[in-house]
Amino acid sequence: MKAITTPQKLFASPRVESVRLRLERWRRSRKHRSLIPEELWASAAELAGEYGLAKTARALRLDYYSLKERLGASCQPISPEAKPQPAFVELVPQAPAAISECTVELEEPTGTRMRIHIKGTALPDLTGLSDVFWRARR
Repeated sequence: MKAITTPQKLFASPRVESVRLRLERWRRSRKHRSLIPEELWASAAELAGEYGLAKTARALRLDYYSLKERLGASCQPISPEAKPQPAFVELVPQAPAAISECTVELEEPTGTRMRIHIKGTALPDLTGLSDVFWRARR
C-alpha cells in the first residue's frame, strides 16, 4: 500500500523538485504557445507513475488529461506473447533440519517420575502428557 503524499510533500522529493524547477525554467523562457518538450513530459510521466497522476499534475502545474495520455503511452501493457514463459521450474526441497534431541522429566513430591525423551522433528503433545501425569495420582 502506498503512503498518502500531499502535493506539499511531493516538493520534498528532490526528483519532483528538479522536474518542477525545469518546468518553471522552460515556462519562463518559452516562446508563446510552444509545446512542452518530450523530455519534460517523460520525466513528469515517470513521477506520475510513482506518486500518482493527480498529485503530480497538481505539483507540476500540468494538465491532468495531457499527463494521463503521456503516462498511458509510457506504460503500455506487455502482450502475453512477449513475456518469456518458463520451460521448466525446479522445486528445490528444503534441507533437512538438524535432528534435535531433548529430555523432559516430571517428578511429583511423592517421588513418581515420568521421563519423555524427544528425538527428531515430531513433537508429542507435552501438555497432554504432563496433564495426565499430574492428574493420575489424585
